[in-house]
Amino acid sequence: MERLKLGRSGLEVSRLCFGGNVFGWTIDEDTSFKILDYFIKAGGNFIDTADVYSKWATGNQGGESEIILGKWLKQRGNRDQVVIATKVGNDMGIKGKGLSRKHIQQAVEDSLHRLQTDYIDLYQSHIDDESTSLAETLETYGELIHQGKVRFIGASNYSAERLAQALQISQQHSYPRYESLQPRYNLYDRAEYEQELQQISQEQEIGVISYSSLCSGFLSGKYRSEKDLSISARGNSVKKYLNARGLAILEALDEVAKIYNVTLTQVALAWLIAHPTITAPIVSATKVEQLQDIIKSVDIKLEPDAIHLLNQASSWNK
Repeated sequence: MERLKLGRSGLEVSRLCFGGNVFGWTIDEDTSFKILDYFIKAGGNFIDTADVYSKWATGNQGGESEIILGKWLKQRGNRDQVVIATKVGNDMGIKGKGLSRKHIQQAVEDSLHRLQTDYIDLYQSHIDDESTSLAETLETYGELIHQGKVRFIGASNYSAERLAQALQISQQHSYPRYESLQPRYNLYDRAEYEQELQQISQEQEIGVISYSSLCSGFLSGKYRSEKDLSISARGNSVKKYLNARGLAILEALDEVAKIYNVTLTQVALAWLIAHPTITAPIVSATKVEQLQDIIKSVDIKLEPDAIHLLNQASSWNK
């Protein structure tokens, strides 16, 4: 699998990033290990998780994903061969939330312990924290980098305005800068990224790791009417896409998939991979068979006509 430099960092990452939110939530430890093994065997090296994964599941308290990933790293002995990205800032209950110096300092120790490693390749601000100054957050990250606990930092769910402010502060005070951005971006959810974030990412050479790459499974084509929503637990989150624009996108995906003799999932991911500002879409799977289908997307080279068709069908500013 081809690898690209992430932003201006020294990290070389695979064109697909595996999203570890499923570990300890929709798949158990054994299945997680099998999927991780297959991802690495297929040429992937980039794995994204967060301290809060998967606190929302019944009986969980957060950290479950990092624990499973840490056990896998320890058993496989391959820490130096993979790029581990995790996040801080979301609500961890009694352990707190936000991007204050105090919270980050405690959270990074907890993540390192769960991951069974002494460094994190990419440490990301999971959500913006306007109650803490950007300078305090960035200075704290600088201290962690100096200590060798973190190599590079990234931002997730930041507005263009706040991202620009953070980059300016980093430059003014010689703090480390956000080398990556993790926005929601896919064929349906295009507007927020394309209106403002795309330009700043391109101008500042920020690596983009898009999440929700398949729109909670909607872009796989398995949800085409309300009766299909009962197929999986994610059905309710897909309902909002069942409208004229959503169905037009599925029709375009059907057409392109037929031309290339591939699946809708592969086309939706190939569209992201072809995007000049996207470094690595985040993908996830609960079965090895699903991941096998997903991995094939990196080999699909969409022609300009196919990209134009998909762009027209999914346009948000008609």
